[in-house]
Amino acid sequence: VEKGEYIGVATNNVAEYKAMLRGLEEASNLQASTVSVYGDSELLIKQMNGVYRVKHPNLLPLYQRAQSMIRAFKNISFIYIPRDQNTCADKAANEALDQLDWRA
Repeated sequence: VEKGEYIGVATNNVAEYKAMLRGLEEASNLQASTVSVYGDSELLIKQMNGVYRVKHPNLLPLYQRAQSMIRAFKNISFIYIPRDQNTCADKAANEALDQLDWRA
């Protein structure tokens, strides 16, 4: 399932976290027990895998929410995909942006 939605003005890192949280919500709604999260944000993937600490105050509540959500899954993995190999996600993001009325 692919989804793209407008989240307002945000940094790239905040947008990556919000996208992951939305995906975790969908997986929870489907009552999935095993989830693989693929992302082209090396920062997010390494933070979720415990390689990097979360220091930025804008990311910390998103990270904490994700940590709370992942407890619902029996198995979860976070896998880095280089940006040039993640054209599907880039296309969905661009389509969501194209639907905006920038005059507002």
